Amino acid sequence: MPSLRDVVVVGAGPNGLTAAVELARRGMSVELFEARDAVGGGARTEELTLPGFRHDSCSAAHPTGVGSPAFRAMPLHEYGLEWLHAELPLAHPFPDGSAAVLARSVGESAASFGPRDARAYRRLVAPYVGKWDTLAADFLKVPWDGLPRDPVTLARFGLTGLQPASWVSRRFRDDRARALFSGLAAHVMAPLSTPATGAIALVFALAAHEVGWPLARGGSQAISDALAAYLRDLDGVVHTGVEVKRLDELPPARAYVFDTSPTALARIAGLGRAYHGFRYGPGAFKIDYALDGPVPWTAPEARRAGSVHIGPSSKEIGAALRAASVEGRAPEVPFLVTTQPTLVDPDRAPAGKHVYWAYGHVPNGWDGDLTDAVERQIERFAPGFRDLVLARAVAGPPQLARRNANYVGGDIGCGAFSGLQTMLRPRPAFHPYGTAHPAVFLCSSAAWPGPGVHGMAGHNAAKAVWRRLRGNR
Repeated sequence: MPSLRDVVVVGAGPNGLTAAVELARRGMSVELFEARDAVGGGARTEELTLPGFRHDSCSAAHPTGVGSPAFRAMPLHEYGLEWLHAELPLAHPFPDGSAAVLARSVGESAASFGPRDARAYRRLVAPYVGKWDTLAADFLKVPWDGLPRDPVTLARFGLTGLQPASWVSRRFRDDRARALFSGLAAHVMAPLSTPATGAIALVFALAAHEVGWPLARGGSQAISDALAAYLRDLDGVVHTGVEVKRLDELPPARAYVFDTSPTALARIAGLGRAYHGFRYGPGAFKIDYALDGPVPWTAPEARRAGSVHIGPSSKEIGAALRAASVEGRAPEVPFLVTTQPTLVDPDRAPAGKHVYWAYGHVPNGWDGDLTDAVERQIERFAPGFRDLVLARAVAGPPQLARRNANYVGGDIGCGAFSGLQTMLRPRPAFHPYGTAHPAVFLCSSAAWPGPGVHGMAGHNAAKAVWRRLRGNR
């Protein structure tokens, strides 16, 4: 008869791996199962276009990864993880050939917004500069799980962050700052009028100044591989290429932790309609490019930035988000999040060549083709871009869902950022990681604090599992 494990984890994305590591570090026996042939989930790197061109299948820049309290507590650098920083974390170009930027320096960033908004930006971020460690720890944990480390700073952050991004951006007089701030908020794929989108924008801005927006050398796979290697050194067991369809297919264990969508968890664990009210957000339409040279940005700042946002006004960005999330249609002019990894990691492409990706927002499950609209938008700010394309790998919502089962309908955030679900993910509950089954837990991005390669849902879930098992000894 198989021996009883302490914990079995299903899904080897960043959160599943983090949960497994955290529990193994506490001396528990841990076994992990992943359906794909390699660990990683949303942090994988593959040759999606041509041989020798290594693309991140989803996440590429990692402001919340390098600043993650969970990752910072692990010796991941000993397992090959190295962060690479571009000269600028982010550029946001405009039609006149200029750009607003997020630089490591608050002053340089503020100056790029113009004289009418430089002071307003400094005042917005000043209360939090130098306080990333405590703010990140307080913001990314379950709000009622212990007292905050810095309650005054967290309360001040909350007063601003709980506002919609559209309200916070009223502090600015010109659209340079408003557009950049709106682009930061757009990462949660919700209308700019959604409450708490101000917090998302503010976190991304602060991260740029405090920890940067780095990429992992070799691609995001390096994060996942480092976590998996550390887990094995802690005597954890990792199985890949094993799809779990029912709970009784797994080895006997005291606890089962799922880095899956709530829908998949309910199906596998037999939880019925436990998550029937969980809502998925808009889908993404992502294109990975193999290029014959660097992106020919008109704005010099964009040529120095690891990430580039494309949306010249807050009005245009807001319209694109509303189209995908409210109106149920693909935007005619999409807002784009783009990254250019070979700017800092040239070994990810053959000599002189580059990898680049861009994604925009579309309705959940949309099966159309946004390629032309995406490339027309890029060409507005990088004329001649199409002439450099050697190959492209196009992935709309159906293709993204096939790459990663957690991306239901192409929702790379694993859950809509709306209503109570904004803060109470995956559902209103004092213990968001527990389920109706006392031995089954959820640790994916569907749970607080949500999407991003930071492992904090896994970290928080591991604490919940530890407390449950310790109490049952």
